[in-house]
Amino acid sequence: MQFSSRFTIATHILVCVAMFQDTHKVTSNFLASSIQVNPVIVRNTLGLLSDAGLVEVKAGVGGAFLAKPAGEITLLDIFKAVEKEEALFHFHENPNPLCPVGRNIHSVMDKRLDDIQSAMERQMEETTLSRLVEETAERAQRG
Repeated sequence: MQFSSRFTIATHILVCVAMFQDTHKVTSNFLASSIQVNPVIVRNTLGLLSDAGLVEVKAGVGGAFLAKPAGEITLLDIFKAVEKEEALFHFHENPNPLCPVGRNIHSVMDKRLDDIQSAMERQMEETTLSRLVEETAERAQRG
C-alpha cells in the first residue's frame, strides 16, 4: 500500500517552517528548494495546512509561519489536513453474495481494518512537530 506524498511533503514543509521562520523568509520557493518539488505543489499544500489552522501565510513574499506552537501539532493533524479520505482502506463494495468468501469477507475484514487505522492514528497522535524539529536539528548538527 502506498499513500500519496502529500503527507510527507506537508510534514517537510512544517518542519522547515518551524526551524526557519525566525531566521529566514519561508516562501514557497524556499520550501520547494528544500523539498525539490515545484513551488505550485508547495503553495497548494500550504493552502491545505492554512485551511486546517496549522500555518499562516502572508501574501506575496511575506512567508509562512506556524499558526500554533509546534508542540501542539501532531502527525495526525498534518495527515488530516492533507489527506481527504476518511478511510485508509477502500474495500470493494459488491462482493458476490453467492460465494462463501464474497458473502463473509466484509464481516471478517471490516473491524480489523478499522482497528489498523485506529492504531496508526494513535501512533501519529503521539508524535508532535516539535519532536520532529528536535530530531532534525540534532541530525543536522551531527552532519
